[in-house]
Amino acid sequence: MTRIGARALLPTVVGAIGVTAGCGEQTTLDPASHAGSDISSLWWAMLVGSTAVTVVVVLLVFIAILRRRGEGVAGWTPGTVFVAVAGVAIPLVVLVALFAATLAVLPATAPAISKDDRGRLTVMVTGRQWFWDVEYPGEGVRTANELHIPVGIPVTVEARTADVIHSFWVPRLNRKIDMIPGRTNTLTLEADRAGVFRGQCSEFCGLQHANMAFRVVAEEPDRFRAWLTAQAEPAVPPASARLEEGRQVFLGSACVYCHRIAGTNATGEIGPDLTHLASRRALAAETIPNSRGYLAGWILDPQHLKPGNKMPGTDLDGGQLQVLLDYLESLR
Repeated sequence: MTRIGARALLPTVVGAIGVTAGCGEQTTLDPASHAGSDISSLWWAMLVGSTAVTVVVVLLVFIAILRRRGEGVAGWTPGTVFVAVAGVAIPLVVLVALFAATLAVLPATAPAISKDDRGRLTVMVTGRQWFWDVEYPGEGVRTANELHIPVGIPVTVEARTADVIHSFWVPRLNRKIDMIPGRTNTLTLEADRAGVFRGQCSEFCGLQHANMAFRVVAEEPDRFRAWLTAQAEPAVPPASARLEEGRQVFLGSACVYCHRIAGTNATGEIGPDLTHLASRRALAAETIPNSRGYLAGWILDPQHLKPGNKMPGTDLDGGQLQVLLDYLESLR
């Protein structure tokens, strides 16, 4: 291969590695958990092993090309010995070693739950087209697209789907797990350090599959418990006549049939829970920032921001929209 050819091939190789391992904040190569570290190590082992096998195979191909006009020789010649060793023995050893390494990683990525772990924190995550419903059973907490966990404490995630097949994946914390209609699969998340880790649906589920992301927020146990306690509270009652007017706009609209706000008669379960909407970092499964302008656009014309989603637009006038935004921004 010429020097120019090698330079042209390099971006392709680097790009392939980037696609395989993930990039930016959604990467397997910057683990934040014990399971993530094992997966990252396995990835590098797979890369080295597959590279070794590829080099040997390519070398054998070149040798075959160079000797294609030669006559076959019976018996164990140096050439046949080389082929047997490089083409059979080495790939066999590499593949067996990689298989053993994969088996060694399984206990970390899918640990067995002992009797002592039965009472540990459990989070139910339901995939929907196209957002994530998050519940903390026994805590009275329901939120959307944000999963909070305490640092250093194993958390059981019970994954299910309300419609089609989805797949829950946080590359820096653990492997992915499929969400199959009619089944509940489990996964353990245990972060080594505080941080915000991006997750993604990794099973094609329709038009907005690429915009079905979420965040896992790992916090120190005290901060996590404070967050959980605050999330269990009902919505803060309106502190002014304007906020009360905004609440009445919400309760008088079709929003109550799909959304829930604890402490009101809005009890819908089709769309995300809005009890503490203003405390979230983003809207529409990480598609847009949680800011006043984007929230207004989402309320008026959600199909423009996320085509194909299940939320219809509204026909509020300017005054109604502004008081509704004031009310929603008070839900912390």
